[in-house]
Amino acid sequence: MNVLEKARSVLTDLRAGKPPVTQFKARNEQVELLGRLIGRFVSDAGKIRAAVETQNLDALEAMLNEVAGRPAAQPEGPADAVSPAEMERALSAFRKRLKLMRLADESKLGGRYTSGGRASKIDAIEPPIEFPMSVWKALARAGKLKDTGGGFFGEA
Repeated sequence: MNVLEKARSVLTDLRAGKPPVTQFKARNEQVELLGRLIGRFVSDAGKIRAAVETQNLDALEAMLNEVAGRPAAQPEGPADAVSPAEMERALSAFRKRLKLMRLADESKLGGRYTSGGRASKIDAIEPPIEFPMSVWKALARAGKLKDTGGGFFGEA
């Protein structure tokens, strides 16, 4: 679990009103933890401190979305028309690139002379630049890819 996933998990638990992981952590400590996690990415410490002190979960979520590269609850404009043939070519290129990245990750040598035989943990990549971002967004809307934020996409 990376830092963004941990922050998202803490925020989800706070919104759901779930009890903390340990009985000794109060809601205030969870909000402070969320502020520290977001503070690793956002340089405006005053903004984070104000949101933590007032326990403004909406402001903390907006900062987290900004870090993750997600738009802050803006209505989508009209979608660019992307032909099905172009979407198919882009999806094929994406799958090839993902396969290549996974193979490259699996073939890395460890500290020994042979590879470790471990499976790759790559689940999202930056899509090939041969196609515009509108194609990747259209594929995500169609459910063929998953937009993981920050310009990265994964298999749906």
